[in-house]
Amino acid sequence: MSDGRLPTRRRTVGWIVAVIVMLLLFAIGWVMVRGFGALSELQNVRHSVAQLHKAIDERAVDRADRIAPRIAQHTELAGDLTSDPIWRGFEFVPWLGQNFTAIREIAAIAGDAVDDAVTPIVALAADVDLTTLGLSGSRIDLVPLPKLADPLSGAASALAAADARARLIDLDGTLSLIADAVGETRSMIEDAASTVGALHGAATLLPGMLGSSEPRTYVIAVQNNAELRSHGGAAAAFIQVSAAGGTISVVRAASGLDVPALTEPLELDDAVLVLYGDGPWRIPRDMTSVPDFAAAGSLIAQRWQSQFGTAVDGVIAVDIDTMRHVLTATDAVQFDAFTATSDSITTVLTNDMPQAIPDPAAQDIAFSRAAQAVLGAALSSEEPSSLLAALSDAARDDRIRIWSAHEEEQDLLAASSLGGALPHDDDHDVHVGVLLNDRTGAPLDAYAAATITTAFGVCDGTPATQIRVTWTSAVPEEVAASAVAPEGGAPGDLRTLIAIYGPQGASARGGLTTTLDRRPVVQQDITIAPGESGTATATFTGAGSSDPLTRLHHTPMLEDPEILRADIDCG
Repeated sequence: MSDGRLPTRRRTVGWIVAVIVMLLLFAIGWVMVRGFGALSELQNVRHSVAQLHKAIDERAVDRADRIAPRIAQHTELAGDLTSDPIWRGFEFVPWLGQNFTAIREIAAIAGDAVDDAVTPIVALAADVDLTTLGLSGSRIDLVPLPKLADPLSGAASALAAADARARLIDLDGTLSLIADAVGETRSMIEDAASTVGALHGAATLLPGMLGSSEPRTYVIAVQNNAELRSHGGAAAAFIQVSAAGGTISVVRAASGLDVPALTEPLELDDAVLVLYGDGPWRIPRDMTSVPDFAAAGSLIAQRWQSQFGTAVDGVIAVDIDTMRHVLTATDAVQFDAFTATSDSITTVLTNDMPQAIPDPAAQDIAFSRAAQAVLGAALSSEEPSSLLAALSDAARDDRIRIWSAHEEEQDLLAASSLGGALPHDDDHDVHVGVLLNDRTGAPLDAYAAATITTAFGVCDGTPATQIRVTWTSAVPEEVAASAVAPEGGAPGDLRTLIAIYGPQGASARGGLTTTLDRRPVVQQDITIAPGESGTATATFTGAGSSDPLTRLHHTPMLEDPEILRADIDCG
């Protein structure tokens, strides 16, 4: 007969289970409290960084000095909350562990970035207006710039390293709350890296490039994105400027057709020849089709010198969206019968002007006058901080390319996004890209839209990366009726060469067009009627394939493409 008591062994097991459950509940509560605390601190970091940015903009040095320590405190606390043994243990929990890892990694990265970058930048802000860099009208005071180069170098390097580490954080499978918080902090670090990197580049390059020791001559190629080329659009206007002692002045302007095509190409590259024929080596309007801007810039400089007898120290390529950015910091501009603001410049140049001026040569002349008007507004702007911010935004959007004929300067430019070189893959980053080049012969790409879909997976047992580009035409009937018909098409049709390049060293599955810097390239020639869509697809296997952190690049368009992620299609 039982006395109602459990055997000792069963009571012991029960106590052990109860203790384990209690410890587990405690641990869960512990990491949840610390997790929400860490997310809150990261949000405080972002808010404080925005406040610091505003204080620097307003040259409120005392306020910046008070904000900087707060940023360090928030990042330190976020790091402390996510680095104890219990937290680290939860990183090994299936399905949930990646959430804990992502928070810990972004907290640590933010802390390192703050320690190495915020203090030197705040110290510089006390002596130099970082929002204008001495810009006033058409002149920049070059004297203080060399003193900024060394302090900014360390901050730029630290932020670039932090940006690279942040991009490697795997957010696949993380909770949306975590993904959003990490993504916002990552964007903050990326913006800071871009801004400080640009400041460092300016401090290093501007004294020489703006004629501190000898006058310089540059050609600005203004691209019309309504006729797409690899770097943005057909070079519809050219403006020659001189720089001496920090002062910039306009010397000569020409339309794209004022620099006629050559009978024989200046030089040839086998890969570019396969993709685009010899046009980019003969026709100035097409020279920005060359995927490496160093080659494109050199071609434009050679052609300009042969046409006008002026040696060129560098070439700068901008586009319609750059003009839109600039006009956010200036008054409206007038050219011919048109008036344009930042809100209307795109419509004026891609719709109103072509409809009012049917002749392509006359369109280029009007486009050139628009470019001159915008440059004139920039050189007379009374809002230097707004103008530099606008140019910084345009550069961040990949809208500005620069090539220098001076080797040391070109080495620095080539290592930045301004250099317009094909990206280089390494242990941390894999890159793919889409280059669009118009073959319609009319400025109709303003009525087109792109969707780029990336997919990563396995095809036939082999890791694969797949890129699909869907190109859709919305050319209005009234525009199509008077448009020039592309070769093999009807009036209003869009004919576009869509080149998709894969990771360095990879192979193209199902067909290879050529290679660019060891990158496989698949190109398709697509012609679509108004209201239709066409799709180009490329699948890459081998080196760098199936990496979900692959970075996507694309030709700058009037409207950014929609970027989607999908399942891979091996059919």
